[in-house]
Amino acid sequence: MNNRIYNIAIVGFGGMGGYHCQLIEPVSQISVIGVYDTVEYRMELGKEAGYKTYASLDAVLTDELVDIVLIATPNDVHKDIAIQALQAGKHVICEKPVTITSKDFNDIVKVANQEKRVFTVHQNRRWDEDFRTAKDIIDKKTLGELFHLESRVQGANGIPGDWRQLKDYGGGMLLDWGVHLLDQLLQITDSQIESVAANLSYILGTEVDDGFTSYITFKDGLTALIEVGTTNYVKLPRWYLKGTEGTAVIRDWDLSGEIITRNPDVAHIEPKPIQAGQGLTKTMAPPSEQSTLKFAIQKPDLEEQSFYENFVSVLEGKSEIAIKNDEVNRVLVLIETIFEAAETKSVIHRSI
Repeated sequence: MNNRIYNIAIVGFGGMGGYHCQLIEPVSQISVIGVYDTVEYRMELGKEAGYKTYASLDAVLTDELVDIVLIATPNDVHKDIAIQALQAGKHVICEKPVTITSKDFNDIVKVANQEKRVFTVHQNRRWDEDFRTAKDIIDKKTLGELFHLESRVQGANGIPGDWRQLKDYGGGMLLDWGVHLLDQLLQITDSQIESVAANLSYILGTEVDDGFTSYITFKDGLTALIEVGTTNYVKLPRWYLKGTEGTAVIRDWDLSGEIITRNPDVAHIEPKPIQAGQGLTKTMAPPSEQSTLKFAIQKPDLEEQSFYENFVSVLEGKSEIAIKNDEVNRVLVLIETIFEAAETKSVIHRSI
């Protein structure tokens, strides 16, 4: 049995840097040995937590005890730090979005391949229960063949923090939350994207988008509405799934919601007209109780490695990396296409 301990140093000890310590703690084969940040009080937090504090990035990279470098800095410096760490012989984990452009990302991957080091991106929301539940419903064809989905996150607190409101730092909601929702979307279907339309919101008056809506069409006919908002005082559902045999809604991260499907044991029952405003309608009348089945949302029983368990397993040659670099690149290309579609106010027809 391999009991080797892999030492990790965290570069950028803000909120996410500290959160990674919690994620690493249950994994016996990884040990956080030090932190580095350009902000003094964060270095003090590192000391208080019992970690070694480095005087510079070079000090991190020249420490022979460090096997892995975790990058949790603002987005604009990810590329430079990643390349330096890889060239110093370290394996690298980078927070998302890994880079602002796909070209910068591919530059990192090229160095990782040259140095024969493992490089991956912390797309942590692949492990979110709401996503796993939605994907399980789709994979099991509970709703028949999926033909439309809506995935959104919404709040009313504006853009948090400081650098996230600045373009040069890679701020804005498309790069912040959009990178998660788009990554999840591309895990749901194997089909290539056919077209992309989008609108970015600048309601708050910042230089970066405070939200966006994108309508994506896949070559197999699936359509997807992806939305992020920071000015929504009333939120729409987290997931809305439409299939040939039913509909599902997951309202939030608490997995509240329902699934309603056609009852295959009951023949079609003609709907009765209902009063709708100043008129009658059969089209919008609810189906009869006999012709439908209703189910509660249930999270799937999936046994999966955590992000860090997978990373250790990859280092030891036992598993494939969970977050593959070609998947990360595809998300970045999609983000670039959404920016282009919004800027040109056009539908971009492009195979992605």
